[in-house]
Amino acid sequence: MRTVDPARHQARRRHIINIAAELFAAKGFERTTTAEICKAAGMSAGNLFHYFPNKRAIFHAVFEDDEHDGATKAGRLAAARAADDPWTALLETVDLLASPSTEPLVPALVMEAMVQAYRDPELDALLSRDNAEERSTVTTLLQNAAAAGQIDTALDPNDTAAWIMALIAALYTSAATDPSFSPADQLPTLRLILRRFLRPDAVSQSEQ
Repeated sequence: MRTVDPARHQARRRHIINIAAELFAAKGFERTTTAEICKAAGMSAGNLFHYFPNKRAIFHAVFEDDEHDGATKAGRLAAARAADDPWTALLETVDLLASPSTEPLVPALVMEAMVQAYRDPELDALLSRDNAEERSTVTTLLQNAAAAGQIDTALDPNDTAAWIMALIAALYTSAATDPSFSPADQLPTLRLILRRFLRPDAVSQSEQ
């Protein structure tokens, strides 16, 4: 009986995911074929199916592995919720959620995932769970910042969190649909919008 080397198996799996992610970002899920993935990964279909049962499983793995690698992200979100300075933690959380939009493949993959989620309940559940944790963290930080007198207390935390998440999402959708849009160049603008929206008095005093 052949012994499987866990490290080698994981490395090959990651190789397939990385290759497939490039194809999915460039062509979309539907137009990417299993044969193309095999060719780009340098392996036969039989070998590929040793790691994944089908193309959709590979597509899921792009986001599932992202989630597993995101154990660091989950830890940072948990730390943010418990931070003594919720305003600083909020800005750092926005950076954490927005910064992947600057990576070349991510915006197109996010857009494709949104399309596929409408017809794929399993993927929809995966994405919804991740989004719920992110929005919950932003809401908690807004509540804590308001309680600490760091932001405008007249703002509803749930509604405000929805707007912040929408602004972050706009970085991804704009990058995916407008070649001239640079998320990296727009991150400072996003931070400025949040400061002026959440702390208008502090901004006014600093500009005097």
